[in-house]
Amino acid sequence: MASPYAQDGFRVGFDWGPVGAAAVAGTIVAVVDVLSFTTAVTVATDLGIDVYPYRWRDETAVAYAQQYDAVLAVGRSEAGPTDVSLSPVTIRQAQGIKRLVLPSPNGSTIAQQLSDTGCTVIAVSLRNRLAAAAWVKARLAEEPKLKVVAIAAGERWKDGSLRPAVEDLWGAGGFLAALDVGGFSPEARAAAAAFKDAENELSSLLHDSAGGRELAQYGFPEDVAIAAEVDSSGSVPVLRNGRMFAST
Repeated sequence: MASPYAQDGFRVGFDWGPVGAAAVAGTIVAVVDVLSFTTAVTVATDLGIDVYPYRWRDETAVAYAQQYDAVLAVGRSEAGPTDVSLSPVTIRQAQGIKRLVLPSPNGSTIAQQLSDTGCTVIAVSLRNRLAAAAWVKARLAEEPKLKVVAIAAGERWKDGSLRPAVEDLWGAGGFLAALDVGGFSPEARAAAAAFKDAENELSSLLHDSAGGRELAQYGFPEDVAIAAEVDSSGSVPVLRNGRMFAST
């Protein structure tokens, strides 16, 4: 018997976090983590940097980075003047980097999880939502039976439970709204409607959101400003064999 949570029968779906990603299977999955994993990925791929998602920054991450001759991003609060972290500001300022291992407990973890299932994973933020939608529409035109799912990564409460993050709802909804295809699930329709409601105020709303205030409180308001660069990126980062690169 089919799971009621799989959004079967719809061409376009939407859900939250790693559990939602597992429940709503899709042939193409857009992972959305606006503050800051997928925003950081689009900044990196705009600069020609390949990104290797990784779950945690630990000893295994060090070995993973060495395996690919890549720079391992440090913790955001640990970054010195020349270090690269999950902060998009540090990536934009980086010099001479070609490959970057980018640990993230939310977006990066979900991207790895989905890639292991064999689906096509792309990184979507407010910066590249139009480019990502155009890329997906081209593939839907070639293969009408494909199913597309947007996964809002969300954040974590201290007890480890999912904290839905409104910026990820807007990012996923912006991508979905731009798809302009039929067959949306009710969940996907709701996400697209949330973006349309906020579209004309996204920059100020992003700064005023809980996630935006949190980053500003910790001294990273520029990261929020970069995340608010709506439709500024033409990169569509695709995850293949552990590597996220700008697809054409």
